[in-house]
Amino acid sequence: MADFVDQKREEMESRLNELRPAVEEYDRLNAAVEALSSVGAGSSNRKAPAARTAKKSPRRSGAGASKAKGGGRRGRPKGSGTRDKEALTLVKASPGVTIPEIAKEMGIKQNYLYRVLPSLEKEGLVRKKGRGWYPR
Repeated sequence: MADFVDQKREEMESRLNELRPAVEEYDRLNAAVEALSSVGAGSSNRKAPAARTAKKSPRRSGAGASKAKGGGRRGRPKGSGTRDKEALTLVKASPGVTIPEIAKEMGIKQNYLYRVLPSLEKEGLVRKKGRGWYPR
């Protein structure tokens, strides 16, 4: 077992050594793009590519953490989309419908609806009974 682990560790270290130049090039190019974006800020609306490292969500950071430039949450404002209205329409059309059924009908992934329907429930528009959702 130890031989297998040693072999796999060596394979991974070898691959890391192969990838290191590409990662370093990425970092240099990213820094150059960021530097150039400030030079021609008025002439282009292109954004610099996102950094390679994952950024922590404000919810997970410590109490003294500062918010990103512009503050607030990312993306469009909550409730400004149409998926919640579409889901509500489907619940009204088929009382007792489940999230997998709604997702299939809407052509989207289920995980999105696990956020949408509870928010509709908080607004008093639907209620959950068992696995099904019903209009109020």
